[in-house]
Amino acid sequence: MKTSDIQVRTNDRYEFVSITDEVKRAVSESGVDEGVCLVSSTHTTAAVTVNEDYDPDVPRDLAAACRAFVGSLDVRFEHAEGNSDSHLLTSLFGQSQRLLVRSGEPDLGRWQGVFLAEFDGPRSRTVRVAVYPA
Repeated sequence: MKTSDIQVRTNDRYEFVSITDEVKRAVSESGVDEGVCLVSSTHTTAAVTVNEDYDPDVPRDLAAACRAFVGSLDVRFEHAEGNSDSHLLTSLFGQSQRLLVRSGEPDLGRWQGVFLAEFDGPRSRTVRVAVYPA
């Protein structure tokens, strides 16, 4: 297994930041030709997701949908830090993603990319990439 960290700076409370190029670089530098790549957020208020990375409207739309979703909830959060919505969204999206590695690259579809999903920004975040040979 080969691991590396990706540092991400976010600018908004809810934001989807493409880390596709950094994940591709981590897989390439691992030297693994065939295997599995785990992309994992080291935070409780930021997730990792795979979605369209071609049209910049998609990540903006996802962030807007998260704001609208949280705003529509009829719930009173008790967490003193005031970011329970961020913990909820991270749990719903998931803290990590597994990707196949084929021919030394993450096996992503034509339009797919890997995103850090920020739910409590702006912040500095760390995403850990672990690549396992088959």
